[in-house]
Amino acid sequence: MKIVAVTACPTGIAHTYMAAEALEKAAKELGHMIKVETQGSIGTENKITKKEAEEADLVIFAADIPVKEESRFKDKPIYRTEAQKAIKNAKAVVEDAIKLLNVK
Repeated sequence: MKIVAVTACPTGIAHTYMAAEALEKAAKELGHMIKVETQGSIGTENKITKKEAEEADLVIFAADIPVKEESRFKDKPIYRTEAQKAIKNAKAVVEDAIKLLNVK
């Protein structure tokens, strides 16, 4: 499965990057491809392209603030959670996103 994710927190420092790292590790362990964009204090990094967004089977927002340019992901199943949940149990976030959104 192709997953794209966006992580962001109010200060855009630690939690943004910790959530990104946790989601990347968990998705890969579960056998999925993932690209994680961070929207942190220094701006957007590892930006998800329009093509990547279109090809994604699932979108995960692990964000405590509004995601910038959310319209890139229109018509895609989006699972929303807090950055802290992704940090604490990223595997459950990925599994729940797949299950709750009924993505195959």
